[in-house]
Amino acid sequence: MRIIDMHCDTLLEAWRKPELNFFDGDLSVNLKLLKENDCLVQFFAMYISRNEMETMDAYDIIKGMYARYREVMDENKTRISTVYSVDDILKNKEAGILSSLLTIEDGVFLDGKIERLHEVYDMGVRLVTLLWNFENSVGFPSSDNQEEHLRGLKPFGIEVVEEMNRLGMVIDTSHLSEGGFYDVAKYSRKPFVASHSCARALCGHRRNLTDGQLKTLGNAGGIVGVNFNGPFLKDDEEAPKIDWIVEHLLYMRDKAGIEAIGFGSDFDGIDDNGELVNYAGFGKLIGAMEKHFTDDEIDLISYGNALRLLKDVIGR
Repeated sequence: MRIIDMHCDTLLEAWRKPELNFFDGDLSVNLKLLKENDCLVQFFAMYISRNEMETMDAYDIIKGMYARYREVMDENKTRISTVYSVDDILKNKEAGILSSLLTIEDGVFLDGKIERLHEVYDMGVRLVTLLWNFENSVGFPSSDNQEEHLRGLKPFGIEVVEEMNRLGMVIDTSHLSEGGFYDVAKYSRKPFVASHSCARALCGHRRNLTDGQLKTLGNAGGIVGVNFNGPFLKDDEEAPKIDWIVEHLLYMRDKAGIEAIGFGSDFDGIDDNGELVNYAGFGKLIGAMEKHFTDDEIDLISYGNALRLLKDVIGR
């Protein structure tokens, strides 16, 4: 049990299609794949899709997805358990049980109401991705327009950062504007993450991090989780190749440091899994990494860095 993956959209698929079997259903991430392929912790995102927001309030989407999540956890309680601390992860590992860490993708549900942060914390949420691809009460998304990309957090966004620090929630800057990223670095007293992003120098996608951002993230004790989505790995490509993922890991190691890189697959949110196929592709990826990284470095990337950050932020 040695893989911590900081982002997947599997829960959205399970909510949309309740007939899907979460144990071995046709998903890129299911419990059978996790168990057979060295999963230690899977971060499950409650992603607030704009498709559902056409007919539902964002917070109601969270409530509906959370209800489905609880069903899945209850149905599989001998296989997987929600974790709230690093000790929970270690206890599950000792018992041979998979660990699930619940997250939210897009702070749009907050709508300027800080009490909602407390409410989702009580649900068990331990990471919030502040933005998706649209402006919300926290701040502004990444943009190809440089002026827009440099817009920072709103005053409420700064309040959210400070309150997440106080509660012990991981701040996720993936999708956030560059200006917002640097505001998180300025105002957060704890390490933060870019849970599913890549290196801008290797691929020009607006969501990827510049060398300056990578250095800042590393200096803050944070982590960038390499995204397996083809368009984030190589310009004008769709199907990801494992060598491209390794290239980004090597580059980000050099710019951010070996202790600042991890995995953020984005499985079940990717249109084409390419060479990875599904979660089982982690085995092929680790094999390719062995040509470039030491065993100790692979351990850090696979799980060590994420465990350290979780200890620093959500607690032992």
